[in-house]
Amino acid sequence: MGCHKDLDKFPPNSFTSEDVYKSEAGYLSVLAKVYGSMSLTGNVGPAGAGDVAGIDEGTSDFLRLFWKAQELSTDEAVVAWNDPGIQDFHNMNWSASNPMLKGLYYRCLYTITLCNEFIRQSAADKVSARGLSVSAGKIAQMQAEAKFVRAFQYWVLLDLYGNPAFVTEADGIGAFRPAQITRANLFKYVEEQLLALEAQLPAARTSEYGRADKAAVWALLSRLYLNSEKVYGTGAKYNEAVTNAKKVIDAGYSLLSDYRWLLLADNNLSNPEFIWTLNYDGIKTRNFGGTTFLVNASVGGDMDRNVSGLGGWGGTRTTRNLPLLFPDFTGVIDKRAQFAQGTQNIEIANISEFKDGLAVVKYRNRTRGGALGSDPDRTFSDIDFPVFRLAEMYLTYAEGVLRGGTTGTASQALTYINQLRQRAYGNSNGNILQADLTLNFLRDERARELYWEGFRRTDLIRFDSFVEGSYLWPWKGGISSGTGVAAFRELYPIPDSELASNPNIKQNNGY
Repeated sequence: MGCHKDLDKFPPNSFTSEDVYKSEAGYLSVLAKVYGSMSLTGNVGPAGAGDVAGIDEGTSDFLRLFWKAQELSTDEAVVAWNDPGIQDFHNMNWSASNPMLKGLYYRCLYTITLCNEFIRQSAADKVSARGLSVSAGKIAQMQAEAKFVRAFQYWVLLDLYGNPAFVTEADGIGAFRPAQITRANLFKYVEEQLLALEAQLPAARTSEYGRADKAAVWALLSRLYLNSEKVYGTGAKYNEAVTNAKKVIDAGYSLLSDYRWLLLADNNLSNPEFIWTLNYDGIKTRNFGGTTFLVNASVGGDMDRNVSGLGGWGGTRTTRNLPLLFPDFTGVIDKRAQFAQGTQNIEIANISEFKDGLAVVKYRNRTRGGALGSDPDRTFSDIDFPVFRLAEMYLTYAEGVLRGGTTGTASQALTYINQLRQRAYGNSNGNILQADLTLNFLRDERARELYWEGFRRTDLIRFDSFVEGSYLWPWKGGISSGTGVAAFRELYPIPDSELASNPNIKQNNGY
């Protein structure tokens, strides 16, 4: 499978389970579909036979939907388009009928359904009955990977929707009405699954690129625990957040030498920082979501298309809050500041005007050497998306210590933060002192390091800055100067279509 450039190798739909699962290669092809369900939208190129009904296939990609929910609702991103429901994010007035929130919810459940079936089919008794005992070890590892993907998707539902429908491999196949799981119980389920998988997945940095290993488990556990108290309401678990972040840090990863190389077309090569990725290829895994969306949507107006390596859709920019966190907008001082120069305005008088708001050029479909990506039409991206990378673990360690975690030290936290800043500045000029390392500093430092990577909504909730009127950004809540909104909007609504079809599901408070 290789998982990086061969996600198009799915079993034909006409095959039965016995046809597909009769060999180790067959199992591997289905595992490719499990992973590919997060990087592709259907089975016939970028548009055709979409996986999720009821949403335009081009917008149904997991990353595109997840990014909108996590970024467009915050100070880090606005969009010029007027697709149904898209302006609801920044206006913070979404409802249970929002088509993009529906699309994300059902995309997650679709991937979970694929995982459940793979887990059923890779049970030891089925493998033995098919005469595949010689491959049992490898198939067991594949099953563990499917369980990890399922745990990750349930984490997404936990974080954004809180109380979704819940199905596992133990549930019957066919039409039935799943039960609803509470946020507290879903947290416990994801935690238990990950703790069990720690012993089942390969050692860190030993799997094929794009496939899950122990470090991916530790990374997701650290993220889960960091948000346990402030976001999920399941109690403080900062010791656990620090401990799991440290496991990743000690597993042999290192920071990529140049921050500006993180999100390029060849970021799969010689990259010691990535822990687990969603993989894209401009020829073999084409779709209009993923990093294709992240590159194209951020180019427009009079920007030079050659900067991005792709064309431009004239959509996404940032509010002034993000660039004002940096010492300058050019990236000369802090290389993490990657904003378009030209006639872009830092102020946003009109959300629908692309030139209002600085454009972000963090994702560029060019190689480190400046060559274009693989797509000769300059439409589809080769950039892989890091779900987890080492920098997040440094930031999690530091925040966990500041919030009371005793399994780490303040001096080590400072060392990790200054390592990030030394890469960004190219020297020690950006280093901070121990007294500078505060929670407010970390809220801003996470934005400087991780902006546009799908963290911001959750981070702002954890720092009491998402719905509150104490922290504002342009057009927050649909007001040009920004305004606070009702607290229930820290959680997205369960789609109304789910409620209509399943009487077991109850709506989240406030909707």
